[in-house]
Amino acid sequence: MDKFLLRLCFLLGIVLPGAHCHASDPTPPRLSGQWEGPLTVPGGALKMIITIVPLSNGTYYAALDVPQQRISRMPVEVTVKDDDISFRVEQAGSSFTGKVLDEGATLSGKWQQPGLTAPLVLQRSTTPAATQAATKMRLTPPYREIEASFMNPTGRVRLSGTLTVPPGEGPFTAVVLLSDLGPQDREAELQDYHLFGILADYLTRRGIAVLRFDDRGVGRSTGSYATATTNTFVTDAQAALAFLRSQPRISKHHVGLIGHGEGANVALLAAAQPKNPDFVVSLAGYGLPGYDVLRRQEGEIMRLIGSDRAQVKAVQGLYERTVAIIRETPDNEAARTKVAALLRSANAGLDPAMARARATQLTSPWSRFFFDFNPQDKLAQVQCPVLLLNGTADLQVTASRNLPPLQKGLKRTPFGVDVHKLSGVNHWFQPDPADWPLVNGKQKAAFSPEGLEIMRKWLVAHGRPAAPALPVTVQRPEPPKPKPARPAGPRPKAKAPVRSRTAANPKVTGSTAGVRSR
Repeated sequence: MDKFLLRLCFLLGIVLPGAHCHASDPTPPRLSGQWEGPLTVPGGALKMIITIVPLSNGTYYAALDVPQQRISRMPVEVTVKDDDISFRVEQAGSSFTGKVLDEGATLSGKWQQPGLTAPLVLQRSTTPAATQAATKMRLTPPYREIEASFMNPTGRVRLSGTLTVPPGEGPFTAVVLLSDLGPQDREAELQDYHLFGILADYLTRRGIAVLRFDDRGVGRSTGSYATATTNTFVTDAQAALAFLRSQPRISKHHVGLIGHGEGANVALLAAAQPKNPDFVVSLAGYGLPGYDVLRRQEGEIMRLIGSDRAQVKAVQGLYERTVAIIRETPDNEAARTKVAALLRSANAGLDPAMARARATQLTSPWSRFFFDFNPQDKLAQVQCPVLLLNGTADLQVTASRNLPPLQKGLKRTPFGVDVHKLSGVNHWFQPDPADWPLVNGKQKAAFSPEGLEIMRKWLVAHGRPAAPALPVTVQRPEPPKPKPARPAGPRPKAKAPVRSRTAANPKVTGSTAGVRSR
């Protein structure tokens, strides 16, 4: 699954990542990082990885990874009170109750799932610390890294991120990176795989400026992610485009969007509005309506954890009834009461408070929007060329089902669409692990080289070739001097222009003509 998987995932009720992690104590210990350990099962052991991220509103985002079971970023509900901690993994019908020990270094307790109850001890992973050390020791990249901050005037949200600019004077083609479902920081990190960091480094080294930023309510960005919708994220993308176009080294007419998952749909929506991007790259964008996407993803999750066809059908039936209630009941309070009752009737073990919390999530602005969101509605209005990329091993956004409707809709525009399927590539655009490069003797996750090269060539074809970088030994032209302030009083009679010779152009008129400010 993708890093924050889905905004909604359903199993006997729908769980929202980023909004489903509750800390019942008003001042809980702030857990942050990854914990991992072996779960003993008949015939061996499974490596369990829990990632916990504190959010700005005092709650947590958490996710479960079980590599041997091909489970990645499955949403987890977290409850912390004093040194007691519990996880609830609705999609796997599983739970964990235990203690926070050694000042958070150890989570020790009992894992329960249908047919299995076993002790589980999770130790804080040392990988993040090692990663930070490596980051501090890394060589200075051959480009400029600028801490960026810009305002989205819609809602007065300040977004913060990193702008990387190639060496030289430009002006450069530039892109904004837009994240997938769930609150993510500017790196879009998955277990030491920095999707956006990799993209920014690769593209900037090849002459393209890149802006990546923390989602609203994450990292250094203000605002609330929980109350946002896909349309809200469109305004964030537009603010990022305006910021890039205001930068002196950026080509104002060669600024585009690269979106991943939901971010790709945000990019396409922005391309169908005024002040649109000059081009869009869609990385695993949704082509199916939101209702169908969530229903299919739910079924895929159920199959991955070993559910039979009858169980999958039952859960998808509950999903359909839940969404029907929400659509038929515009009043949130009434809808929450009905949904909570339905969830409890389907799962007797679900306590009233949890059912109510889940019903609140299901009636959030994002949920209501995404249930009825159809990506095809605005495709004919897209006002720029588009590149569609999707991996054949993507289980969340299957290429065979999502690429055709996007391609069909975009063909109706005069700007053109290019489509590429990447063999064996997953939702995170990683190739088969057997093809990952070796780093310090260990295989390290990497972005598909084929995908990077396709993207680079396409961006070069649709962007502005950058001027060659000037060596440091070459003297830069002086910028034009500001004009002196005009004194008050009547204007003097205009004189004929004086012809002068300049170093930049000995035959031009005016003292600053032909000299480009760099």
